[in-house]
Amino acid sequence: MYTMTEPRVRLDDLGAWLIKGNADLVDLAARFAREPLVTSWCVRPGYRARLMRAGQPVVFWASGSRGRLPYGVWGVGRVTGAAEPGAPGQPWSVPLDLPILAERDRVSRLLLRADDRLAALEVFRQPQAANPSYLTVAQFAALRTHLPE
Repeated sequence: MYTMTEPRVRLDDLGAWLIKGNADLVDLAARFAREPLVTSWCVRPGYRARLMRAGQPVVFWASGSRGRLPYGVWGVGRVTGAAEPGAPGQPWSVPLDLPILAERDRVSRLLLRADDRLAALEVFRQPQAANPSYLTVAQFAALRTHLPE
């Protein structure tokens, strides 16, 4: 459902999708230490999920209790296909090729929030919103300046 607090994503200004994982609910650090490639993630059914297409950039955002881990951008990759409904009563999922960055290369939320170009990210304004969130073209360009080559 469209609300005034949830701006509509426009494909002409979509820099990247952003999917979130909560490290308080799942041990993301251990999961990604074992398998540092995300091949699928849950998304909420809706117009955003229906806009997801193969080749679009995607960012993985780890969230959780602020002091435990360096939360923020933990991976960058690509959507590999359209989001698909799960079995009845199950969430939708989107196929991905999303490598998780080495710990030293992850970009902390504190660093991103301090960057004026990124301070208005939807994930900061609406941290509890369902997947997927997004970055505009300008925001994704700014984020890339913080990522390793």
